[in-house]
Amino acid sequence: MLSAQVMPDTPQLLDAVTVTGRANDLLGVASSASQGQIGSVDLAARPFLRRGELLEVVPGVVITQHSGGGKANQYFLRGFNLDHGTDFAVSVDGMPVNMRTHGHGQGYADLNFVIPELVDRVDYRKGPYHADEGDFSAAGAASFHLAETLPQGVLKLEVGESAHGRIVVADTVARATGGFSYGIEAAHDDGPWLRGDDFRRGNVVLRRFWGDPDHRFNLTAMGYTATWDSSDQIPARAVATGAVDRFGTIDPTTGGETSRASVSFAGRRAAADSTMQFNAYAIHYDLDLYSNFTYFLDDPINGDQFDQRDRRWVLGGAASEVRTMVWGSREVRLRIGGEARADFIDEVGLYKTEARERLSTVRQDAVDEMSGAAWGDVSVRWTPWLKTDFGGRADAYRFDVSSGLPANSDAVTAAILSPKFGVAFGPWAGVELYGNVGQSFHSNDARGVTIREDPLSGDPAERVDPLVEATGGEVGVRIGRGTWVSTVSLWWLELDSELLFVGDGGGTEVNGATGRYGVEWANFVRPWPWLKLDADVSLTRARYRDAPGEDHIPNAIASVVTAGAAADLGRGWQAGMRLRYFGPQPLTEDNRVRSPASTTANARLGWSGEVWSVTADVLNLFNAADNDIAYYYGSRLPGEPSEGVADVHFHPAEPRSVRVSVAYRF
Repeated sequence: MLSAQVMPDTPQLLDAVTVTGRANDLLGVASSASQGQIGSVDLAARPFLRRGELLEVVPGVVITQHSGGGKANQYFLRGFNLDHGTDFAVSVDGMPVNMRTHGHGQGYADLNFVIPELVDRVDYRKGPYHADEGDFSAAGAASFHLAETLPQGVLKLEVGESAHGRIVVADTVARATGGFSYGIEAAHDDGPWLRGDDFRRGNVVLRRFWGDPDHRFNLTAMGYTATWDSSDQIPARAVATGAVDRFGTIDPTTGGETSRASVSFAGRRAAADSTMQFNAYAIHYDLDLYSNFTYFLDDPINGDQFDQRDRRWVLGGAASEVRTMVWGSREVRLRIGGEARADFIDEVGLYKTEARERLSTVRQDAVDEMSGAAWGDVSVRWTPWLKTDFGGRADAYRFDVSSGLPANSDAVTAAILSPKFGVAFGPWAGVELYGNVGQSFHSNDARGVTIREDPLSGDPAERVDPLVEATGGEVGVRIGRGTWVSTVSLWWLELDSELLFVGDGGGTEVNGATGRYGVEWANFVRPWPWLKLDADVSLTRARYRDAPGEDHIPNAIASVVTAGAAADLGRGWQAGMRLRYFGPQPLTEDNRVRSPASTTANARLGWSGEVWSVTADVLNLFNAADNDIAYYYGSRLPGEPSEGVADVHFHPAEPRSVRVSVAYRF
């Protein structure tokens, strides 16, 4: 019979682990080979060019950029060009980062509002196997957890080439049962572009926390604002003829501005056999993004610049409970939860512009998109070496669009069930085996769900499915031997349809069913107390399932290798180096046009004392003249044929640069 009492001599199934680095093997805790945790120690040891590169701590993830610094980065994982987050769910302290029905792209996930010095850890889980992950989680999910308290206050000043400057101040004011933490950041960067980005950013985080170890609560306010100019991708033909410099631009008036403000409340209540967690949040978000990818193809007089505008409130919350029990002599962990979210989008629009001045409206909509979900799973340790996880979730959506074109106004509801299953064998002598299968989904843009008439041509338009199902599985092994942790996973994933970048519109469109499979190998080792090494390899095959002969998925990266070393040299000195390689990728479905591989190395040398520390980062150490990203589509420059020219359009990797930071701890 089931009992709510946990046997004193029986190890419990843990629902949380405190980590400071990748040395934690998670044996007996993890439910798959492709999940893990990265702590603040590892994060602090990495040199970053962009804020979104915080996600590159996840093995196999590649972060690039095809526009200005204030725009969400481009994400790649498991053979996906995730655009700005379509099939990879990102959250910060329980608040969703992915924006649905977004002005620029479905699932847009901008991490520029995160202050790296305040991140305590990153939890990641790949694949559709986890019941508490819903929309946008087909390829995986990453959860950022901000530190509640800081061990010391810090004042950091960072300077570098290309007018790079950054100042951060953060501290905790502790009281008997709680306190306050805060972080403030201001930054500027021009980048290497002939027309500098003039990227100006401001961030603030204020947190009040209180309670005891079993009953803990916090109230957090966050604010972010940024403005920037941008050098979008440029045509290879213009660079080859010398008409445009590699770091030049075609339209010098592109760029954007954005802001994000949020208030969130979170709590945790622990008892002898259960833990309850809950959170609620309110987010206000603005974006104006000016882009021009085809130059003079559609409008030879005014040019093809357009403004993508997004104004919204996001309200939501979640609650979950983890309960441990004993069934006979078997350990049982039951997890149940629910969540709700409502996006009240006052304006999501697309406008034709010239030099950021509006010329006409392509479409303008107001959208209310609401969803609710219930999920649960049960984990049973049948024997000391066998554990199973079975669960699922149910999601329901309502899309309500009020369009400037009445034919495209409508309300649609949809629901989806996503079962999950996992099994773990072991651990034996530091080895654990896993098998997982499951389903997940991504929601599509509400405007595509209710469309009837193309706003440009007036032709009838086909509606897209509201919710797109993904099915996947993997088998894997986790090895923890002293200071060596290694995981290997063989995986596959199929989507009913997916989104693909469309150059002439600066957005995405729905494409056919796809299938992917691959292998990942992640390693961390500390051979000596003063040296940490990591190396990760990801190999993927990605194809359309219903397009023989033209089945390659553009921008699907087939191979990713990352490696790093961090050394404590004594007397306060530290050194580190990181290497990132991503292989060639198809740019067309027939694989006729391909983008070359890219290899980048970053290095760090620093000294830390009790109060002061100094760090120097060299980014793109070997000054590799690679591309951050490339696309193949048609565009038109002045004097070219009216039908345009199909060409590779690329955004170059930034050349070697040096940044130096000085930190004072108090």
